[in-house]
Amino acid sequence: MKPRQSSFWKVFAAPTFIALLSATGLFAALLGDGFWDSLSWLGLGVPALLGLRGLLQRR
Repeated sequence: MKPRQSSFWKVFAAPTFIALLSATGLFAALLGDGFWDSLSWLGLGVPALLGLRGLLQRR
């Protein structure tokens, strides 16, 4: 008999990644200019694009 695999990470892996990316972007926006601005745009832009992709995706 095989032990049942935990589905916790299957369910929460993507939302956790998006939350960490957003938090990194917000923190980078507070830190400074130059490189930090680029990091904040990336950290806040990618979750927004992922959300739009999920919203506009046809089924």
